[in-house]
Amino acid sequence: MTHHQLTDEATPLAPTHQLTLRFSGTRRGARLARRLAVQQLTDWTALPYDSDPARAVALVTAELASNAIRHGSLPGRDFRLVLFLLPDRYRIEVTDTRAERLPPPVAPQPAD
Repeated sequence: MTHHQLTDEATPLAPTHQLTLRFSGTRRGARLARRLAVQQLTDWTALPYDSDPARAVALVTAELASNAIRHGSLPGRDFRLVLFLLPDRYRIEVTDTRAERLPPPVAPQPAD
C-alpha cells in the first residue's frame, strides 16, 4: 500500500470517499486487496463485515485482482486498487500499473 487519497466532496456524482492503493502482483497482493476493499466498505458505510454487500465486494475485488495479476501484470509490477463510495453505490477499479495499457478516463454516468 503506497498511496492513500480520501476526499469529502458532496456533488451528486462525486465520490464521498476515495481510496487508491497499490499491491504486489501476487496471490498475496490479491488477497490483501480483497480484504482491504471489504474493510473499507464496512468502515465507510457501517455495514457488517458479513453482510451481502460486503460479500459482493469481496467477490468482485477478488475476481478483478486475479484478472489483473493473470492477464495484465509483468513480474515485479504492482496492480492498483481504487475504491469509491458514491452517494448511491460502491465502485471498485483494479488496473495493472503498465502505463502504456491504462484505459482512457471515463466520466461517471448518472444511474438510471
